[in-house]
Amino acid sequence: MNTPAPSPEPRRNRGRSRPFTGMPQLANGATQNRGPRRTSARPPAGGPLRSQKPTSTPHRARPQGNNPRGRKHGSSRAHRPMRAVPPPRKLTERDMNAPDRVILPPLNEDTIRIIPLGGVEEVGRNMVAFELPQGIIISDAGFQFVSEDTAPGVDYILPNTRYLEENKDRILGLFVTHGHLDHIGGIPFIIDRIGNPPIYTQHLTALMIKKRQEEFPHIEEINLKVIEPGGRVRIALPGGDPVTVKAISVTHSIPDAMGISIETKHGNIVISGDLRLEHEDGIPTAKEEKNWGDIGKDKNLVFIADSTNAERDGFSIPESRVYQTLEDIISNVKGRLIIGTFSSQFERMIHIIKVCEKLGKKIVTEGRSIRTNIEIADRGDIFKTKPGTIIPAEAINDYPPDKIVVIATGSQGEDTAALMRIATKKHKSITFTDRDTIVLSSSVIPGNEVRVQKLKDNLLKHGVHLIHYRSSDVHSTGHGNTGELVWMRKKVDPTFFMPAYGFYSMLTYHANAQIAAGFPKENVIMSENGSVIEIENGTKMTIRKEKVPSNPMMVDGFAIGDMQEVVIRDRQMLAEDG
Repeated sequence: MNTPAPSPEPRRNRGRSRPFTGMPQLANGATQNRGPRRTSARPPAGGPLRSQKPTSTPHRARPQGNNPRGRKHGSSRAHRPMRAVPPPRKLTERDMNAPDRVILPPLNEDTIRIIPLGGVEEVGRNMVAFELPQGIIISDAGFQFVSEDTAPGVDYILPNTRYLEENKDRILGLFVTHGHLDHIGGIPFIIDRIGNPPIYTQHLTALMIKKRQEEFPHIEEINLKVIEPGGRVRIALPGGDPVTVKAISVTHSIPDAMGISIETKHGNIVISGDLRLEHEDGIPTAKEEKNWGDIGKDKNLVFIADSTNAERDGFSIPESRVYQTLEDIISNVKGRLIIGTFSSQFERMIHIIKVCEKLGKKIVTEGRSIRTNIEIADRGDIFKTKPGTIIPAEAINDYPPDKIVVIATGSQGEDTAALMRIATKKHKSITFTDRDTIVLSSSVIPGNEVRVQKLKDNLLKHGVHLIHYRSSDVHSTGHGNTGELVWMRKKVDPTFFMPAYGFYSMLTYHANAQIAAGFPKENVIMSENGSVIEIENGTKMTIRKEKVPSNPMMVDGFAIGDMQEVVIRDRQMLAEDG
């Protein structure tokens, strides 16, 4: 049941964060003066509209440091996102012709609104706004990569924040569920546009957000607050009633992942974030039973849940089985071992390092994102490697082959990532031999099949022993299958259910699985980006005919804004015809 929460934190007393020290401010109600505001050129709210020319220079989000040109920020062609996702859908005519603005009537005291701004009918750029009588709470602010074929010259796309910009004085805070780029990647580009509200999240995610902000030093410093697992915060607009939000610990492929529960007078709004269950042969662990059982003790109005793996039946492979498989391989391999994985598999990398330290093996890390995540874990006291465990690639031949483990990026066959550079003899320090063992500890992202096949072919030409997820349990997903999703929904026991985080087919499979398990069909919410869902008195759900702006905001070099369909079409013609 609900427990007493700390006093509400006024929305306007927002502090400024310090330079990255590895210890963000705790969400304990303490505040600081905001200080003088730095300004930058920016367009009207929402960026240049399709029907008008920009009245000012487009808002610039100019990465600094090691990425001065800003190309493919955070994920150059050699460095992919922290959690790779399926290739995004092609931009449609509906995307390009979405409404520029909509004016919604004021809420009454017994109505809430749920407005997905990204992350439904697609994978990536996750963002949902929850409009309550007391103010607006936002969940996540991710970005999505686009195909060069469908959007040439565009680095990635962001959620459309036009509605939030027009209502930024009512925003209470941004709650971030975990540290993957499809949930945090948009923060540097949109946080100033929506009034720089406080950002609430757990420890590791806060470290990753602050590390990413270092590449945008010109942007106003963010007000970052850490929520402890299971902790509650109360926030309010000046003179307004408070809203209580609770952090829910969930299992994902990265530590400190959380869902959130927003308390309303008619029940809680529960948002899962990305998640799966830890289980043994389909039986959730005691920890999962207690965690989800506690959530179900409250009255829950809506459950918004991850749908990424909803097309897969049953239960996913537990990560504990992957750990055991990798430990067996590391222990028994005769020559060098090279493990290709996603840098987003934070806990898996930590487990590999622990096993290597136990066996006295040396580790070479290849890939900036892998090195960055290990650095973040060290700075934040999440995990510290023993001195001398990690060695530079130049020293790889100073040790016996069976004492070397390489952790590398590029398991999706990216041309300039570490694995492909080694396979094509373009790496200056490492070359493969027929005594090496390669483990691809990842699945194949849809759309990457040809690239991964090319990688496997190039690897096998060196005579290496190749192990992948189809031949051995060397990878598990961070997203639950339908068996896990149905189990969680039953524990939460909500009045309404809304599938999210996935393409339309994923949302549909998820909805059908819940209906087949006994959930009322009329209480399932099937939404689109920009949909305005209203729930009145905790019983009546409607989807308004009006939609808020949802056409993609694009990052094109340094500029951020809407992009007309004609621009994309012209670029495609130039690319194809010259």
